Amino acid sequence: MYLTSLPDHSSPDFNEELHFSRFKEHNVIFNTTSSFSFCDDHVGCLSFKTILKGEEWYGINNRRLAIRPGQFLILNNEQNYSCNIDTHESVRGISVFFKKEFASSVFNDTLKNDNELLDNPFLINNTQPEFFQTLNAIEPEMQFQLAKLISDLETHGYTGGTEENLVFFLHYLISTLKSESRRAAEVSAIKVSSKMEIYKRLCIAKDFLHSTFMEKHDLDTLSSNACLSVPQLVRQFKSVFKTTPYQYLIQIRLDRAVELLKNSDKPVHEITWQCGFENVSAFCRAFKSAYGTQPLIFRKTYT
Repeated sequence: MYLTSLPDHSSPDFNEELHFSRFKEHNVIFNTTSSFSFCDDHVGCLSFKTILKGEEWYGINNRRLAIRPGQFLILNNEQNYSCNIDTHESVRGISVFFKKEFASSVFNDTLKNDNELLDNPFLINNTQPEFFQTLNAIEPEMQFQLAKLISDLETHGYTGGTEENLVFFLHYLISTLKSESRRAAEVSAIKVSSKMEIYKRLCIAKDFLHSTFMEKHDLDTLSSNACLSVPQLVRQFKSVFKTTPYQYLIQIRLDRAVELLKNSDKPVHEITWQCGFENVSAFCRAFKSAYGTQPLIFRKTYT
């Protein structure tokens, strides 16, 4: 099922039971442009979320995180969450909701060996792996497949080719899970369960930095959000992400600055505050340290 508009959950005509029943019967893809949209806390199926323009905020397990261009989020089956777009500006988003039986059949094929599949080709275990519900970067392979999916949908609608694309998406999610699990193994702890729990908390800290990079931060706030002590947060964050939380934050801000320098005509002082730097001098020093040149000279190479 392919939809190009979001439902108005506040409308008196909105049939919540009918709307959410669709996700049990079909794969559902939303390709929408909207503003001021919200969906209160509800239980969803396995889904893939990304934003092509603007930002959308999600509430998951008592925390809030923002999805922006270049990022995607996986939500697990039967996960409670809320989402909202709170801006006059148009936000372009893609959401893919996977029918449980469809996702399970792909996972069954991906996670079993060929001998098991030959012995029981139609025996599908409906259990699904638990994904880390954290922001991920969209790599070139995913970017290509996402562009292909959107092009096919806008040209032909939902077809058998669409489901082939969705098989790729599910394989990619498994690949992402394996990469995350390898990263979790970098946590300095003895028990596997401890490694996984600490990694989830580090992801909360990472997502907090991504979502609020334009605001002032201190380690106490970050450690409180992640439920880790400050020394443990710094030590484990560097062990897993190979940089400190502060250095990670600076890189997020610089990445955003590069995007604005390339794709907008905003003056440097405006980019400075939009990216969370204290003043223009601090921004220019950090930028030159990272890229070897001043922001305006960098901009001229892309105009």
